[in-house]
Amino acid sequence: MKALTAPSIARSPGTAAALIGDEHSVTDVVLQAMAQTTDPRLRQVLDALVVHLHDFLREVRPTDQEFEFALRYLVALGQATNAVNNEVVLAADVLGLSTLVTLINNGTAAGSTPGALLGPFYRGGAPHYRSGDCIVQDQAPGVPLFVSGQVRASDGTALGGALVEVWQASPVGLYDNQDPTQPDRNLRGVFHADGDGRYGFRTVRPAGYPVPTAGPVGTLLAAQQRHPYRPAHLHFIVAAPGYRTLVTQVFADDDAHLRSDVTFGVHQSLVGRFERIDSGQSPWGEIRAPFYTFHFDFVLEPGDQVFPTPPID
Repeated sequence: MKALTAPSIARSPGTAAALIGDEHSVTDVVLQAMAQTTDPRLRQVLDALVVHLHDFLREVRPTDQEFEFALRYLVALGQATNAVNNEVVLAADVLGLSTLVTLINNGTAAGSTPGALLGPFYRGGAPHYRSGDCIVQDQAPGVPLFVSGQVRASDGTALGGALVEVWQASPVGLYDNQDPTQPDRNLRGVFHADGDGRYGFRTVRPAGYPVPTAGPVGTLLAAQQRHPYRPAHLHFIVAAPGYRTLVTQVFADDDAHLRSDVTFGVHQSLVGRFERIDSGQSPWGEIRAPFYTFHFDFVLEPGDQVFPTPPID
């Protein structure tokens, strides 16, 4: 008996390539249906997305129940996202997606400082301070930390007037929007470097902390038997006209979770020394030991000055 074959169907771009014959024909049919996409970059991205997703499904071969569970999980990520928690960003972080995209777009060309995750706790509207000011608005019990450094171009030129924005968790590992006892936008600040590109400010040493685990991401981490902790760090946005805006983090070299960051955000070039001083006075003179000092220089590469959109208010 002669085998049946799918009929040849005349078609124009943007229509189905043929009737579905088996699981392997679905991909070509979908790609043909999308062929009229006029934006070339959009078509490239969607074509690749369809090809890889279809290959993934053919590899893992989910049951109907597993596929339905996956769809419910995606819905739950959206439902758990609100004004103080972005669960979608958090999911991208703990799967390493955010770090991979960051490294693709923020390498270390010509010695420039690598990028790191923006993270789900960045907020707009940080207070503006003068060099040397303190970003602590409450009576935080932590050990004082004095941060300083220089902003330079990749050719070594000092970038006077560069913007340096910082935000961090408290000594108990909470950001202001997580902790009702902290003042609004506590431990956040915007500074401008001096004419030699130097910046400096006072804060308290941050603690490492667990990412939120009450939502779907927490369920995923538990299933993978992974801890939820991030090592102690400071977030920075560093910008100057004519240079690519740097979004990065710097990490304490003595943190227990430095090599097991739940968001895979620790680049070896972003680890610095939080040096404890047990005698004498601070660089600003008014604080006596003990305190920490931390020095970190930022190197920017030429490019566009584009600022990130805050994931929360």
